[in-house]
Amino acid sequence: MQCCFKSLIRNAAIAYVLLAVLPHAMHAATTEPADEQVDSTPCVSALTANDDDKIIASCGAVIGNEKAPKPDRIKTLIARAAAYDRKDQIDRAIEDYGMALRLDPTLADIFSARGELWRKKGDRPRALADFGAAIKLNPGHPTAKANYKSLAHEVERLGAMIAVNNKPSFNCATARRPIEKAICGNPELANLDREINAVNTRVVHDAARSDPRAGRAMQHEQDDFLARRNAAFGKPDYDLLKAMRERLDHLLAIERP
Repeated sequence: MQCCFKSLIRNAAIAYVLLAVLPHAMHAATTEPADEQVDSTPCVSALTANDDDKIIASCGAVIGNEKAPKPDRIKTLIARAAAYDRKDQIDRAIEDYGMALRLDPTLADIFSARGELWRKKGDRPRALADFGAAIKLNPGHPTAKANYKSLAHEVERLGAMIAVNNKPSFNCATARRPIEKAICGNPELANLDREINAVNTRVVHDAARSDPRAGRAMQHEQDDFLARRNAAFGKPDYDLLKAMRERLDHLLAIERP
């Protein structure tokens, strides 16, 4: 969808420039003083040929000409932004889309396109803002709606992960056992404990769906691990980190099939 959308913008820009920019430029050539004329022919040729390098090199003259009609500058900015995007020059593409939106802040498609670039850069707040702006302008915009929904879920998941990062499966405020305090005081152990608990919960649930006894057996296995872990903790030859990693690997191996 993204590819088709960008192609649509590029083709619309080319058609507009061919039909609108060239006549304006020819008119300007006959009415403006020689030092204010802008030759749009190289830009039009580059757009016609879909030549990204030439679009970037030659269309600045039209974009930078403040006497050029606003629609001409907007369409040329959109075309050059798309060319920058295809060449992975994301910052420059964002800048051109921003210039186009300053000239016309009602372009829902361009807010959506710029939102995709912000997302590619990892700037989720700005991406969400642009998708939201596109939806406000066009409530039925399919691309912006889909991107806003998926990105909002992504942000929610990240927030949940950050909230529990370096925290075990139990409440450290009520930890009493030495092993619990050791886990709470070590981020790696805390994360391992939380992951072990989460994977074990899924494994037990999956086993119990087909056979309740199998689910109970899996939970007994986890209980036995915890009992052995608690009893062995503090002994000179006991490696808690190793034991927890092995337990997690074992559970993940059960879950994968």
